Amino acid sequence: MKDFYDVVIVGGGHNGLVAATYLAQSGLSTLVLEQQAHTGGAAVSEEVFPGVDARLSRYSYLVSLLPDKVVADLGLSLDLRSRAVASYTPVRRSGRDLGLMVERPEGAATRASFEALTGGDADYAAWTAFYGAVGSLAAVIAPTLLEPLQSAAALRSSVDSALWDELIERPLGETIERRFTDDTVRGVVATDSVIGTFASLHDESLIQNRCFLYHLIGNGTGEWRVPVGGMGAVTDALAAAARRAGASLVTNAVVTSVEADGVRGSVTWMGGDGERSVDCSYVLSNVAPATLDALRGRPADVQPEGSQLKINLLLRRLPRLKSGDDPARAFAGTFHIDEDYSQLESAYLDAAAGLLPAVPPSEVYCHSLTDPSILSPALVASGHHTLTVFGVHFPARLFASDNDATRAEAARRVLAGLESYLAEPLEDCIARDADGNLCVEAKTPYDIEQSVGMPGGHIFHGDLQWPWATDDTDVGRWGTETDVANLLICGSGARRGGAVSGLGGHNAAMTILTR
Repeated sequence: MKDFYDVVIVGGGHNGLVAATYLAQSGLSTLVLEQQAHTGGAAVSEEVFPGVDARLSRYSYLVSLLPDKVVADLGLSLDLRSRAVASYTPVRRSGRDLGLMVERPEGAATRASFEALTGGDADYAAWTAFYGAVGSLAAVIAPTLLEPLQSAAALRSSVDSALWDELIERPLGETIERRFTDDTVRGVVATDSVIGTFASLHDESLIQNRCFLYHLIGNGTGEWRVPVGGMGAVTDALAAAARRAGASLVTNAVVTSVEADGVRGSVTWMGGDGERSVDCSYVLSNVAPATLDALRGRPADVQPEGSQLKINLLLRRLPRLKSGDDPARAFAGTFHIDEDYSQLESAYLDAAAGLLPAVPPSEVYCHSLTDPSILSPALVASGHHTLTVFGVHFPARLFASDNDATRAEAARRVLAGLESYLAEPLEDCIARDADGNLCVEAKTPYDIEQSVGMPGGHIFHGDLQWPWATDDTDVGRWGTETDVANLLICGSGARRGGAVSGLGGHNAAMTILTR
């Protein structure tokens, strides 16, 4: 440890590690302080169930927004695998159990699945036209994420103006209702707008549009890939890269105060050897803006509120489906549960009224179908699989009075929703841990806040922002700046934050290195 560093980074999550590596590679002395016993933040792999050799991506789980350029710049050794299926949605209609299968790449089977569900080809034609247009928008926006902020007008002039108006200027619900007719198809499109975001599809704030955009622009394709070895493999590679570059990483360091005056900064923390402080030229905050406000001794501008229920399971086998579709195909992509367009809106209205959604929408993914390495050879041989369930429209306010009891009821409803499409009881498929308990773990926003320090359990550290300058004075800046010149936001709270992307870390480092 030294008494002075060029840069001190508060928080050792993935963005902090990205920033540390870029800065240390450039010759700046860099210190990363992480309150947990390990780096990685919410992007970690852990053995969740006692006595079971399965390392689950406990919180974050897929990768899309991490730019290939950042991976190359930092020399990361990562295997991010494509899923064979984009999504599968079980549906019960007119007494029949069906499934909407969207393959990757889409082809005749996807078209046939649309026609079997909708009774025609209009919605499939609308689907291909819409996502083709979104792809053209993503191709323009994605490269700008690693550049200084452009103006909205400059970007709008580079894309189809009608599409810009549909996705950027008007509530997303209007576009979905105009382009698609089938309730299920509408819902599959809409779900990307409410992951971690509590909003109606007609919300005039357009927060749902912002969430939708971030889910569709990663690397210009919007593809969500599976990290081999689990999400912890991503942050382990980042930590190794930071150390190779010369950054110092200190864990079990609970930061208690941050000071910055535009020229010099100081960070104080509690560690195993008591209280320590260090001075620096720059402080980078990889914690939520609300947490940074507290560390600076000032009230938070906004208190974030997360809106999800996360359930991790280990199965002895994949369950059979009422539709008769192969579960190894159906669970290979994103498995949508009760996410029809009308169901998403009904669940939002329930939660807005202070009630648990009567029919909670959720989606499931099975990491082990794409990457069995997270399971021991014995578990793989015996047919075990992981499932991650992400329930939407579960704002933290619903759990405020009794987190434990409400968590149990919310999890029961979500898993009952999954079971309603199964041809056998879900419990018969769930593995048991060394103590004989079912391998099921549920996390509410309050649990996430307690575990990884995200205020309100908000997985994006706060509402997502448009990835361009919304004020002319911000054009040419990096979206990491605060009210003090040498205090920068490098985490998900930066303008181009959210998900496991490294964008905040890269852009904070560039804010310093390009001055």
